[in-house]
Amino acid sequence: MLAQAIKKRLSKEENQKGFTLIELLAVIVILGIIAVIAIPMIGGIINNTKEDADVATARQVYDAARMLITAERNGAFDSNTAATGTTDTVTIAQLQAGNYLEATLLLPSDKNPITAGTVTFTDGVLSALSLSSTATTTGAVAVPHTFVVADVLKSSK
Repeated sequence: MLAQAIKKRLSKEENQKGFTLIELLAVIVILGIIAVIAIPMIGGIINNTKEDADVATARQVYDAARMLITAERNGAFDSNTAATGTTDTVTIAQLQAGNYLEATLLLPSDKNPITAGTVTFTDGVLSALSLSSTATTTGAVAVPHTFVVADVLKSSK
């Protein structure tokens, strides 16, 4: 009786089959649909993250410029505070020379060093911020990055 039960059990296992071709194709189609939906979303998330990281770096440069003006110019943004429309510009070189920024500051989106840039204040308020990064390869051209003032001030895009 035990032998018959074992034979019966073994014969059931031999007759069992795996997945059919249609079942496998259905799974592959479902995975393909998920991939078509997910890959562009992931690409968009990565691009948004790079832009947000650049804006955060611009905010750091803006904060460093404010610290330089506060510490070295006694908070005076320009020499003629009575006139309206006066501008004051702080360069990346000034910020790095005064140790307000690291000498090897990188722009997150392209991982290249920031080689130049300006922070412009009009009547003591941020009016423009631009940074230039240069690829480390020979003969590389500086790529300018201009930021929207509102994005820099709220530190997000």
